[in-house]
Amino acid sequence: MPAPTLRTERLILRGHTRADFAASCALWAHPEVVRYITGHPSPPEEVWARIMRYVGHWELLGFGYWLVTDVRSGAVMGEAGLANHLRKCEPPLGDTPEAGWVVLPQYQGHGYAREAASAVLDWARAQGLGRTVCLIDPANTASLRLAEILGYREYARTLLKSSPAIMLERA
Repeated sequence: MPAPTLRTERLILRGHTRADFAASCALWAHPEVVRYITGHPSPPEEVWARIMRYVGHWELLGFGYWLVTDVRSGAVMGEAGLANHLRKCEPPLGDTPEAGWVVLPQYQGHGYAREAASAVLDWARAQGLGRTVCLIDPANTASLRLAEILGYREYARTLLKSSPAIMLERA
């Protein structure tokens, strides 16, 4: 199943294509984008693997990540979606879809991440996916605030690759 296209007032969320590689490289190379995720810019081969995982999610699980673009200009603003990363953490996530979002700094503070994540969660609800989770670095106050606005509540704390993470859930 390819990623469906989602539209909001200001955004188009669409599946990644090979043509998006350069824009995705720019997104994942930005220090502010990766600050609380990996802590280091992603080289092109990691970005390519990420895009391949996104496509694989849609094919194997029926959900995945969207590229978030500006409805007027088509500019890439970030990504949002759902994944199953088979994370090794306690408590385990099982097959519960994990929500995530990233937005380039020039688009932060304008409600774009909320708009994109809300569109993703509305789509998930319409698909009957039910409970979703997200894991957020405790220092990432902006994402924690957004998660709360989206209806996520903390249920545990864990370590992801030796880094602390807050586990949040939304029914």
